[in-house]
Amino acid sequence: MTREYYEINEDAARQAKAMWSHSDYVMGSKTEEYKKAVDEAYDLVDKIKEQRPRSAEKAEHIAKKYAKKLADNYNKGFRIELMCPSILISGAGNFPVKKKEKQNEARDRNFKEHNQILGYIDKLKDILHGNEVIKSKDADAVEMLQEKLDKLVENQNMMKAVNAYYRKHKTLKGCPEFSEETAIKLEESLDDRKKEQHRVFMRYELQNNNSNIRSIKKRLEALKREKEQGDSEISLDKFGLDIKENKEIMRIQFFFSGRPKPAVRDVMKSKSFRWSPKNGCWQRQLTSNGRYAAKKAVEEIEKLELEDIYDEI
Repeated sequence: MTREYYEINEDAARQAKAMWSHSDYVMGSKTEEYKKAVDEAYDLVDKIKEQRPRSAEKAEHIAKKYAKKLADNYNKGFRIELMCPSILISGAGNFPVKKKEKQNEARDRNFKEHNQILGYIDKLKDILHGNEVIKSKDADAVEMLQEKLDKLVENQNMMKAVNAYYRKHKTLKGCPEFSEETAIKLEESLDDRKKEQHRVFMRYELQNNNSNIRSIKKRLEALKREKEQGDSEISLDKFGLDIKENKEIMRIQFFFSGRPKPAVRDVMKSKSFRWSPKNGCWQRQLTSNGRYAAKKAVEEIEKLELEDIYDEI
């Protein structure tokens, strides 16, 4: 994967530092700081490609988005610092208090945005460790859910085996589930309660994991049934409209033969359908609510009693 970086405005960074410090700015330092932060994301992508190749494309998209948003956040921060100098630079005389207050408010917003952007790193870590949110619209949702289920089952079996070994031997040394070093560290970390009950993993930990297994199984079975039914499509010739249930991306889609009039577009928006330039249709998630919304959308379009539902070209 080619690592993409975005421009950091070094001149603005230098001027921004001069607004609050008498020390010289080292040109290129902010770009270096930015690239180091972005490389953390790309390093995670490399690990994901090795350990979870199925999620590599998704991870790469997240990393590139992180790189762009982080650069924008840096550059916005420089502009904010240029709004008003520090009182240590300008002096107390006629200091623009209101301008400083606005600057501080802008700083707070930018800092909050920065923390939100860091969430992309957490998303990549979740993918790496198999904890990412799997959406039904994902083309490989079934495979991803199966992979997650297998991991949960493996974890359940491991916890049971470790507990059984500890109950029998009263130690984790020699436990086949761990390396010797890991076994020693884990045993040292056990609290008195676990030692008294001769458990490494408490009953609630196994119950929670088992609950997750049942939940994933239920969702996996439902999604398999849905996808096995295949796509369905109906045509409403009087409107020049095709309605399709796309099981691959789990979307219900309205394909109009032209550009609908504003009143028709308002109906689609009111039913939470959104225009998809990529697919050339109005769509929303394929669920029972989505099917109901599609039915109501058709009914409301009929109530408009328009001779032609399309804009003139």
